[in-house]
Amino acid sequence: MIETRQPSPEVQALDRLVGTWKVTGGAEGTVRYEWMPGRFFLVQHVELTQFGEPVTGMEVIGNLRPFGEPAGADVVSRYYDSAGNTFDYVYELEGDKLTIWAGAKGGPAYFAGTFDAAGTTLTGEWVYPGGGGYASTSTRI
Repeated sequence: MIETRQPSPEVQALDRLVGTWKVTGGAEGTVRYEWMPGRFFLVQHVELTQFGEPVTGMEVIGNLRPFGEPAGADVVSRYYDSAGNTFDYVYELEGDKLTIWAGAKGGPAYFAGTFDAAGTTLTGEWVYPGGGGYASTSTRI
């Protein structure tokens, strides 16, 4: 018998990110989200300027599924950029509230944002431990 796999509801919920967004605030530029075939993974393409420096990157978002094991419960990602950085995140979308933790879920560095009723604007803030962070608004274009 062939097992039929489906993307998790938590990954499917991120469909509202698909498209191109203009980012303003502490980072400026555009991000674009698209599904990989099968819709198990969402890919983000990043073209931003942050702290005066250009940032070009790519992020793959979905549930981990190590060889021979079931899919993990959390929606996680790995981000790669043109400066050689790799960052891991955990995504959670509950209603209109999107939380993205840098590192482990529940950690001290995170983005907390809210979609407007039309789903065309995401407004929030990156919070960093010890202060810092910045406000960010993404508008679908």
